[in-house]
Amino acid sequence: MPEQAALTRNLTDMHTPADWPVNETIERLLQHRTIRAFADEPVEASTIAMLAEVCNRTATSTGMQQASWIRVTDKSLAREIAAVCKQDYVAEAAELWIFAADCYRNSRLADSHDSDGMGANDMNRLTQAWTDAVLCAQNLTTAVESLGYGAVYLGSILNDPAKIIDLLQLPKLTFPVLGVAFGRAAQSPQFKPRMPVDLRTFENRYEAPADYAAAFADYDQVMTQYYDLRNSNRRLDSFSSQVCQRLADKSPRRARILQDIAAQGFDLKAEG
Repeated sequence: MPEQAALTRNLTDMHTPADWPVNETIERLLQHRTIRAFADEPVEASTIAMLAEVCNRTATSTGMQQASWIRVTDKSLAREIAAVCKQDYVAEAAELWIFAADCYRNSRLADSHDSDGMGANDMNRLTQAWTDAVLCAQNLTTAVESLGYGAVYLGSILNDPAKIIDLLQLPKLTFPVLGVAFGRAAQSPQFKPRMPVDLRTFENRYEAPADYAAAFADYDQVMTQYYDLRNSNRRLDSFSSQVCQRLADKSPRRARILQDIAAQGFDLKAEG
């Protein structure tokens, strides 16, 4: 069981052991905080071009490059996306990028060469493209934070994928995966405590604790003491309590995501 102090330190700073080979990149990763309030300050065009190239150079499954991103510069469109996300700050960030799994481009390329592109809509391609999109979003965020900006991931675009598809005019064989909003931070939130690393990392095989309640007891106490700027001056529930609440809260709209994916032309092979 980790020391209470080791968990509590996350509330103010991430102090690393002296023998860790920390460099500037790792320091940035360890200091990650989610930013949800942004200054009214644009990001320079040269920086935008560089960040796009960072995304473009991201690792990609089998070299297929099956991810695309849409930079949302129309503020009215950003507000509509924010409404889907149910988060006003989405439209207030200097930059809003939506990452999509994109099997459409390669399908059209195959068609132009009179090739049989029947595999363009299968689950293998979709999962490859989905992973590509997530990796691009991560690389963008790492680059953004290295420049001193703040960012927030927007899994909330999946509250209504069909609406996002309509708003962004996404063609068949594409699907919105993740959004990233970023800009100059207008807040400095506390570090959100993470669970002990030994509950997430294993060697050679998965190892489950004998008693989950006991394993998470210290972390639950720390999370109860944690204050989030979204809930100023209010203690959050324990992690265990949050897990129970969220697993019990079924989202009918999100439960339809497979239907949304199928509507985009992907063959899910869901039936035997």
